[in-house]
Amino acid sequence: MCHARGIDPFALAGACLRGGATLLQLRSKDDSSHTFLTLIEGVVAVARPFGARIVVNDRADLARIAGADGVHVGQSDIPVEAAIAIVGPGKIVGLSTHDHAQVDAAIAGPASYVAVGPIFSTTTKETGYEARGLELVSYAAERARGRKPVVAIGGITLERANEVITAGATAVAVITDILVQDDPQGRVRAYVDRLPPQLFNV
Repeated sequence: MCHARGIDPFALAGACLRGGATLLQLRSKDDSSHTFLTLIEGVVAVARPFGARIVVNDRADLARIAGADGVHVGQSDIPVEAAIAIVGPGKIVGLSTHDHAQVDAAIAGPASYVAVGPIFSTTTKETGYEARGLELVSYAAERARGRKPVVAIGGITLERANEVITAGATAVAVITDILVQDDPQGRVRAYVDRLPPQLFNV
């Protein structure tokens, strides 16, 4: 998205951190490994004074090399167990889920947190799944029973964020909506100010 909109991803990460984001996920499908590693290392360094954590999408190897806090994997990526072996003990390993069976398996397994979605329609990332709605959030929260954080993703806006949290999500993951007003720092701050404090203990 940064490439498509001519946005410097490092600058965007910095704006999100200044706005109060506590965890950033870095994702790049097109950059070379070297370019992506350079970005991760830079964002990790910038995030430290803010006390924020950095998770890398898919690339457990680069996450470990760059000293990131963990990795996020999808259903078609390497298994969570393999990701843990690469990033090392004590690191965050999140897992995307899209239906009840995947949620159940993720909660029973070693993933640090469970991401559920897409909750609403989104064009940011093709998951192969239709919008799931708040029911999947509620189901995951009930199954997790506080043992693991539940992160809702997909089509979430500032206007919808509270209902997602009310449905049981521990946190919301947002991409497109932080860019709607050409002020990502202010938009992230609006989320932080509007949502109740959540305990994302991973």
